[in-house]
Amino acid sequence: MTGPLHRFRALPLRSRLALLVATAVAVAVAAVAVACWFVTRAQLEERQDETLRGTRVDQDYLVDLYRYCKQATKLPPTPYSGFTVQLIDGQGNACVAPGSPELPVTGSDLSVIGSDRTGPLHTETASDGTKMRVFTYPVTATRVPGPDQPRIDLGVSIARPLSEIDKPLSTLAWVLLLVSGIGVVGAGAAGLWVARSGLRPVDELTEAVEHVARTEDLTVRIPVDGEDEIARLSRSFNSMTASLATSRDRQAQLIADAGHELRTPLTSLRTNVELLARSDETGRAIPPDDRKALMSSVKAQMTELASLIGDLQELARPDAARTGPLQVVALHDITRTALQRARLRGPELTITAELAPWYVRAEPAALERAIVNVLDNAVKFSPPGSTIDVELHRGRLTVRDHGPGIPADELPHVFERFWRSPSARQLPGSGLGLSIVARTVQQSGGDIALSPAPGGGTEAVISLPGAPTPPPDGVPE
Repeated sequence: MTGPLHRFRALPLRSRLALLVATAVAVAVAAVAVACWFVTRAQLEERQDETLRGTRVDQDYLVDLYRYCKQATKLPPTPYSGFTVQLIDGQGNACVAPGSPELPVTGSDLSVIGSDRTGPLHTETASDGTKMRVFTYPVTATRVPGPDQPRIDLGVSIARPLSEIDKPLSTLAWVLLLVSGIGVVGAGAAGLWVARSGLRPVDELTEAVEHVARTEDLTVRIPVDGEDEIARLSRSFNSMTASLATSRDRQAQLIADAGHELRTPLTSLRTNVELLARSDETGRAIPPDDRKALMSSVKAQMTELASLIGDLQELARPDAARTGPLQVVALHDITRTALQRARLRGPELTITAELAPWYVRAEPAALERAIVNVLDNAVKFSPPGSTIDVELHRGRLTVRDHGPGIPADELPHVFERFWRSPSARQLPGSGLGLSIVARTVQQSGGDIALSPAPGGGTEAVISLPGAPTPPPDGVPE
C-alpha cells in the first residue's frame, strides 16, 4: 500500500508535524484571504453603486448633450471624466458623447422615462466590450429646453466601468497570494523549528533507550525539566531504568547468594560420595558404623539441598503465578494442618493452640507453606521440653516460642533473603523461609512482624484481613 496516507506516515515525526502546521496555516490563510477578497469586492461594488446613485448630471450639460444629439450644436468637453453619460428617449434611441461607448438600452431603462422613480442598478456590456455598471434616472422636457423643440421626457444613464473594481481586486488577489505563500513558507519553517525544539527531549529519550539496548547500561538518566508530557515520560523512563537496575542487582545478588548456599551442601555431599567411591575402588571397606554415618550425612545433605532448591523455585515464581488463583480459605484449618506437621518435627515439644474461625482470601498452598515455615522456625529454636503457644483471634495469628530469642540488632534482617543469624548458621535451613513468609503474607493483603516475647523467646504475629464467617459470594469482606 503506497497511497498518500502511507507515504505521510512514512515521514519522520518532525517532518509530519511541520507539514501539518504548514497545512493548517495554509488553510487558515487561504480562508482569510478568500474572505478578505470577497469582503473587499462587496465594499468596492457598494461604493461604486452609491457613487452612481448619488451622481446627477448638470442640466446645462444635458442640454448641450441633447443639442449635440440633434446636431444642433457642438458638444463641449465633458466635465464627467470616468463616467459614461447616455440620453435615452421614449423610443429607445440612445445618444452618448463622442469617444464614449454606447450602452445597450434595456427595458428597465425605458421604464423610468416619464416616471418619478429611478431604475435598478445593472451590469451591461458597452459597444466596445467594456463591462459597465449602469444607473438610469428620468428627466423631463422642462429640464431640457431647446429652441423650437416640443416637450419630451428622457432618461439619463450614468455608467462606470467595472474595471475600476476588477483591477484593484486583481492586485489584491496577487498581494494576498504572495502574502499567503510567504506565510505558509514561514509557518512551515516555524513548524519545523517548533517540531525540532519540542521533540528534542524525545530525541534524548530515544538516544537513551538505544544506549540502554546497546550497552545494557541501566545507570542512564534523562534530565527532567517542567511538568509536561515529555517530562512525565522522562520521569517514567528514569523510574523504569532505576527499577530494572534494582531488579538486576537483586537478581545478581540472588544468584550469588544461591551459589554460596548451594556450595556448602554440594561440597559436603561430594566429599561423602568420594569417600564411598574410594572405598569401593580400593576394596577397603568402611566400618559399618562409619558407613551408616556417611549415608545419613548424604541423606541429610540431599534433604537440605532439595529444600533449598524448593525455596529458590518459590522465590523465582512470577508474582502473577504466585498470587493466583486466590480463593477464600479457612485460616484456622490451614493452621491446624500446619500444626500437625510441626508436632511431627518436634515430638519432644508441647504445642498449644487456640484457633478461632477466620476466613481469608489467599493461595491455599502458599499460605500453608508460610505458616509451616513460621512454625518450623519456632520448633527449630525451641529447647527440648519447652512450649510453643499458637493463637488465632480475628485474623491475628500469634506463634510464641521460649527459645533464645532474636537480638534486637538482628530483627531488621530476619526477612532478608539468605540472611541467617550467626547463632543459627550451624542449624539446617537456607535462610529463605521467612522471606517467603513475608512475601506470601503481603500478597494476601496482610503483614508479619517478629519481636522479643516477654520472659524470653520470640513472638511472630501474622495479621490477615478477612471475616469470621465465609461470605455468601465466597469473597471475605
